[in-house]
Amino acid sequence: MEKESADGTEPWMRGTHEDLDPLRRAVVHALELTEEDVARWCGGLTDEQMFARPAGIAPVAFHLRHIARSADRLLTYAEDRWLDDDQLAALHGEMTSGTAKCVLEEFRAGMAEAKKRVVAIQEKRYEDARGIGRKRLPTTVGGLLIHLAEHTQRHTGQAITTAKIVTPGLVAGNA
Repeated sequence: MEKESADGTEPWMRGTHEDLDPLRRAVVHALELTEEDVARWCGGLTDEQMFARPAGIAPVAFHLRHIARSADRLLTYAEDRWLDDDQLAALHGEMTSGTAKCVLEEFRAGMAEAKKRVVAIQEKRYEDARGIGRKRLPTTVGGLLIHLAEHTQRHTGQAITTAKIVTPGLVAGNA
């Protein structure tokens, strides 16, 4: 993960990854922004806060696991492969208990791996047809990359909101 800039600019405004085409650059920047936001808002959560379910909503742990694991699944489809048994088991284990430390480690590893895999996708493949899930719902490699970025950001927002709810006094200045 690149270190957040001192002036608070987001990854997409830093002039990084200029060697990548605009689509992959945008996806990598979205993943970097997620890494930074999670570190800022969720990095100091206790086990209790990480797994808290205020009003029955999904805990922060779910969102962080889901971000990492769905990135793996989406990129597997982009690479024109089927999900394996481990990925399917992980899908069904996103709400399990654990520790904040383990959740954050899985999240960080998942983001690092996702960025490598995004960079490895060839621009000439963006229009290649792909199928999602058992029904092989139609999409393209480019569509999967775009969905990876927007889906990651959606769950990042949910994780941050939940972190703010479960952490008394959590504000931008002391995150």
